[in-house]
Amino acid sequence: MRFEIVGKNITVTSAMRDKIEAKLSVLDKYLLIDPDTIARVVARVYPGSQKVEVTIPTKVGILRAEVVDDDFYSAVDLALDKLEDQIRRQKTRLSRRHREHLANAFIAEAEQEEKEKSIPVRTKTVVAEEMELDEAIMQMELSGHTFYIYTDDETGRMAVVYRRSNGGYGLLEVEKEA
Repeated sequence: MRFEIVGKNITVTSAMRDKIEAKLSVLDKYLLIDPDTIARVVARVYPGSQKVEVTIPTKVGILRAEVVDDDFYSAVDLALDKLEDQIRRQKTRLSRRHREHLANAFIAEAEQEEKEKSIPVRTKTVVAEEMELDEAIMQMELSGHTFYIYTDDETGRMAVVYRRSNGGYGLLEVEKEA
């Protein structure tokens, strides 16, 4: 945050400037204030009192504090307290206004993560036709799959022929439980 410090009926000393910059630099920790924001501070002197006016334009509105006190430095402290209170209220308003939207966004994100975690299972029904082993291998190669389910014509039982990773073929024969 940059500072524009002006004195009315007073000359702003370097100590006053340092105190104002040090106190208002604390506001940089809030997300509403950009680094390019210019904080305008006006210091005025009246008979018997000091007045500090601080104006800071932010993303969501203008923060403004005006404090009159006997001591200049305590007026700066009180102005900082008012500004921090305004920032807290602005953040609360924003969070209340966007709470429903944020909740819906979190729910949608959680549902999306749940969909990504679940493994889709595709179900397919096949008819195990009766054929010889050589014909089953040929059907497997034609279909482009790494396995083929068929009914063995010699035994009359269901069998699975598959392509082995090291080359060649394998055969799984299904037996009924005894």
